Amino acid sequence: MKRIVFHFDVISPYAYLAFEQLPQALEGCSYEVEYRPVLFAALLQHHAHKGPAEIEPKRAWTFRHIHWLAAQLGIPCDTPAQHPFNPIALLRLLVACGPNRRVVEAAFRHVWRGGADANDPHRLAALTAQLAPARDPAGDDVKAELRALTDIAMAAGLFGVPTFELDGRHFWGLDALPMLRDALRGGAWFDGPAWDAEGAPRPGLRRS
Repeated sequence: MKRIVFHFDVISPYAYLAFEQLPQALEGCSYEVEYRPVLFAALLQHHAHKGPAEIEPKRAWTFRHIHWLAAQLGIPCDTPAQHPFNPIALLRLLVACGPNRRVVEAAFRHVWRGGADANDPHRLAALTAQLAPARDPAGDDVKAELRALTDIAMAAGLFGVPTFELDGRHFWGLDALPMLRDALRGGAWFDGPAWDAEGAPRPGLRRS
């Protein structure tokens, strides 16, 4: 059985759709999933990059695209009342719970179903009571673990979410699920030189 590490932030609608679609996309494959919350904003800062919601035309396209994809996939999706928002409270709650599929599902659906404010104190309190974390989400150990998971992701070269890690390779985005499936099933392409060759740096113009 192969292990897939799912790096995600609940702020990402693509991560939400990928989470919901994962069982169907990998149907018939033998695998287990390790869920790793990371702070997407830290990845953006590390690579000096803006998120899609911070560039207005890209934000508009992103949400149109997400809702079309959700309709195509048959996944309920409602844009939260505020986006972008600070996801740290939710990410720390996930770490405090020891994230498994049930816990991650509850957090994603808290954000992406119903169109409410993800950081509404009453909603956060209700979610915390529902999930009953084993550790204090505000504890120093939980905060440190979330930072460590994010640091590990940055050190590994992750630049966005969702990212799926399999056998030391990283697959970024909802649209990478078919590629992940092929790798999981031992696709011949992955035995050839293309993965390394196409990932190698090439000379080219650089913006100053």
